[in-house]
Amino acid sequence: MTTSDKTSAAPSGSKTFSAQGGKTHMALVQHDSIVVRGKDLCNELIGQQSFTSYFLFLLTGQAPSAPLIRVTDATLIAIAEHGLVPSVVASRMTLAAAPDAIQGAVAAGLLGCGSVILGAAETAGQLLIDTLSLAKSSSLSLEESATQQLQALKASRQTLPGFGHPTHKAGDPRAHKLLALAHEWGTAGEHVRALETISTQVASVYGRALPLNVSGAIPAVLLDAGFPAGALRGIPLLARTGSLVAHLLEEQVRPIGFKLAQAAEDAIEYDGPLPAAMQQPS
Repeated sequence: MTTSDKTSAAPSGSKTFSAQGGKTHMALVQHDSIVVRGKDLCNELIGQQSFTSYFLFLLTGQAPSAPLIRVTDATLIAIAEHGLVPSVVASRMTLAAAPDAIQGAVAAGLLGCGSVILGAAETAGQLLIDTLSLAKSSSLSLEESATQQLQALKASRQTLPGFGHPTHKAGDPRAHKLLALAHEWGTAGEHVRALETISTQVASVYGRALPLNVSGAIPAVLLDAGFPAGALRGIPLLARTGSLVAHLLEEQVRPIGFKLAQAAEDAIEYDGPLPAAMQQPS
């Protein structure tokens, strides 16, 4: 039976799927060449771009500007490494259990990156976009728009993305550095201004100071430099991947994966029921 026969024979109302008709702008792979976003990989890209530049080219299909490359480099370095955070612990413990599966260990670390850890850059970026949009579409000042956004987040009991940190309680030095560089390099624009305005309104809305963290600064400086908003979460994921590979290389020669597991065992107390034979007489 031919493909057309199968399609015509399908029950009425059923869905049929075909490989025909789908299109991509990303790559064309042939027996003697590889085309990426319209460029010859071997003759026009390899050896002629940094990885950051190539990553940006992959995202947009356009040659990235020097300021965008510079800002993206800074954010990748800022977020890549931050000690034994959950993604790193998960990765190192996975490699300890499966030393032949480094790809699984990297994946385990990345799977633990969500709205609380690493993913906050995306939601913080959306907060900046929404704050600017509200101010532009209404008669509100940027300060009034920021206050409304914060009040809405508080009322809905949502986490304020880009603010607060369990370690850097007096302020995240990475955030301050990124903002300082954006001003120094002349790339700071409306998104940095929106972030700085939001920062001035946090204490009055929440009743306490919440310091800016790196996940708030990253989208501000990136969006002002022309980075696509839809790929914001990719920055911490890409950066942390590099860090995980480094941690896993160290894990192979200075293993601590099982020590981390034992530390968890020692730190957590069991308070569930016990069999009768194990219960202490009252």
